[in-house]
Amino acid sequence: MIDKICMFLTNRIRKEMPDIDDEKAEVINYGLQNIIGEIPKTFLILAIAYFFGILKETLITFLLLIPYKSASGGLHLKTHLGCIIATTIFYCGIPILSKLVIINVMLKYIIISILWIFGMCMIKLYAPADTENVPILTKKDRKRQRMLSYITFTVGLIVAGSINYNTISNIIIFGYLLQTLMITKIAYRLTNNKYGYEVYGNTSVQNV
Repeated sequence: MIDKICMFLTNRIRKEMPDIDDEKAEVINYGLQNIIGEIPKTFLILAIAYFFGILKETLITFLLLIPYKSASGGLHLKTHLGCIIATTIFYCGIPILSKLVIINVMLKYIIISILWIFGMCMIKLYAPADTENVPILTKKDRKRQRMLSYITFTVGLIVAGSINYNTISNIIIFGYLLQTLMITKIAYRLTNNKYGYEVYGNTSVQNV
């Protein structure tokens, strides 16, 4: 349904602006899918969060993860239904798990230390994890995104280790772990995703 709406809007835009070629039309259509697809997904997530009494925690999860998630990138599921289900589980499942699990201080520090080492390695290897639909094709942009990934990941874990509020610490730990897994090659292969360089080739990465 969303695909049909986006294609209809894309065709109307092309009709009003005949200079738009097929490549630009594809970009417009992809952008429309992201925008329109976010509307039902957002309402569904908030409704489920409210039903389970975790609306506040879900909003906190979104705010805490968006800096690292935006910097490091990650996979995208191929269907709107799959994307809605996965995103709902991500933003509602993490708060529920975070409220249920109690981690003592010493164990928390150990987990954060191991996670930091693992995350630094994965960021070095895969961040920014772009996709074939939204590639990052300049070395400058890739370097900036990778640096932001290092910074946001490290700062987030420092916050998790510094605060005494168990739920928020867990949200950062579990959320950063899942987000880091979402940029790995294994996750991309399991979900039939491709990095931008795999489609456009390393030679397409420009210096500008």
